Amino acid sequence: MRHAEILENIVASIQSCMPSGKDFIALHEPSFKGNEWSYVKECLDTGWVSSVGKYVDRFEEMLREYTGVKRAVAVVNGTAALHICLKLVGVERGDEVLLPALTFIATANAVSYCEAVPHFVDSSHLTMGVDPFKLDAYLHDITVVKGGVCYNKETGRRIKAIVPMHTFGHPVDLDPLMEVCQRFRLELIEDAAESLGSFYKGCHTGNVGRVSALSFNGNKIMTTGGGGAILTNDEMLGRLAKHLTTTAKLPHKWEFNHDQIGYNYRMPNLNAALGCAQLEQLPDFLQEKRALARTYQKTFARIEGVTFFAEPDFAQSNYWLNAIQVSPKYSRLRDEILQVTNERGLMTRPVWKLLCDLPMYANAPKMDLSVARELERTVINIPSSSCLGAIYV
Repeated sequence: MRHAEILENIVASIQSCMPSGKDFIALHEPSFKGNEWSYVKECLDTGWVSSVGKYVDRFEEMLREYTGVKRAVAVVNGTAALHICLKLVGVERGDEVLLPALTFIATANAVSYCEAVPHFVDSSHLTMGVDPFKLDAYLHDITVVKGGVCYNKETGRRIKAIVPMHTFGHPVDLDPLMEVCQRFRLELIEDAAESLGSFYKGCHTGNVGRVSALSFNGNKIMTTGGGGAILTNDEMLGRLAKHLTTTAKLPHKWEFNHDQIGYNYRMPNLNAALGCAQLEQLPDFLQEKRALARTYQKTFARIEGVTFFAEPDFAQSNYWLNAIQVSPKYSRLRDEILQVTNERGLMTRPVWKLLCDLPMYANAPKMDLSVARELERTVINIPSSSCLGAIYV
């Protein structure tokens, strides 16, 4: 089949899954069809719009119940959640923190906020997240564990933690990754920013790591406008997370006593009100998104040169962002697909540039990244809004 014909078939396949009569289809847009107006208006009417109010407590409780964790702490955004997660497990200045090279910049930036050093690891073809088996072999070669602490033999620095990210909502294979963490004495922090509504072997993401981070940015499966949350099954860490994110202020009716350096990372009541209304609709969002994913998967099964990225057998994905992967033999098509789709009003995007190739992280330690580099040059995100799947439910 000719190059131009393959390109047109791929673009036409995306178009065929879209509703007719629209000049522009966004990559991912929020859906407001529940109690958003009512809850936000209540905040405005009562004046409770800032960091104190009933919706913050209610939102945290709803998150706790849905995900199954013991404690959820709402914060201002997902990056802040990651920052505090790293602080909670004891990441300090000069430590190394393992994280995928293929992730959003926030994962590495949060490490930098702690004055720690990102150490980039490779991805798996199965999940697009951290490959626990390749990582195990790599750490066996470059580390030594002394006194219960993992050290990088090449840099001499302590390797304190790993932050796997559930890419586009597809859960990382967590069981073997936990074995790696136990073997090399690493703290596990789940970057679950993209995976609200995703389950690993029947358990919601965010339950395996000692602490985990969610994001509710405007493009996520549900949104608080801007916002995030810290999840944990450690009650003590949950209390500490709440304390640190509320400026480490000691409770008192009028005195301003703070017992350590804290952070003003509190989620405003206004945002939490929006989040409560969105969480009420999450089951519908998930049903619609999975219906869209099934449609894409069926459509692309017949198309040469491309495959739809589907959830692994051990997981149930929220399919936050749907993705197609161009066959390596046709990898030069990637940029042409991006150009043609965007010209036709279909918003598509490449995956992130590998973080180790950004100037501020160019000298950071890294392992062989051959799979991540292949994914970088072949994966395309395609329209994924929940409303697009409503016609297939």
